[in-house]
Order: sequence, then structure tokens, then C-alpha cells
Amino acid sequence: MAAAGAGLALLLAAAPAAAAPTCWDRDGVAVRCGTPGAMPVGWEPPGGPAAPDTPDPSLAQLAGLAAVLGGLFALLGLMPEFDGWDGRERDEE
Repeated sequence: MAAAGAGLALLLAAAPAAAAPTCWDRDGVAVRCGTPGAMPVGWEPPGGPAAPDTPDPSLAQLAGLAAVLGGLFALLGLMPEFDGWDGRERDEE
């Protein structure tokens, strides 16, 4: 119990990691600070950062996802019952 308390104390005493600042280019894309085209730290693009263009999933993609998940759940449902160890299954010592 004392070892667990000491381990917890060491974890809580550790200094938190600091993340690097985020820099933007003129188009509102996040880039590494100090690279060509990066604006100064703290500069915000007009209108906020650019949102990534992600298309909505198609009906075929959704049907494929449903088939994969349905197959996974079917395999899990077909697994044999497991009730734990039986006294006859233990190794004889």
C-alpha cells in the first residue's frame, strides 16, 4: 500500500508537459512556427481557422460499415459460453 501511495505521489508531483504554440499561415492553415509563410505567434486568421473539407459518407460506405459491425457482433455472438474454471480443468499440483 505504501508503494502505491509513493507511486501516486510521484505521478502527481511531475511537472505537466507544455505544448508548443500554434501558428497559422495566411490561408488559416495550422503550420509549424518559424517555417516560411508562418505568421507570428498569437496571430489569428480573419474569420477564424479554416475548417477541413470532409465530405459526408456515402450510402455505400455506411452500408459497408454496418456490414462490418454486424459481422463482428455475429462472431461475438457465436462464441462458446465461458463460465470460468471447473475443478476438473485445473492442473494437478
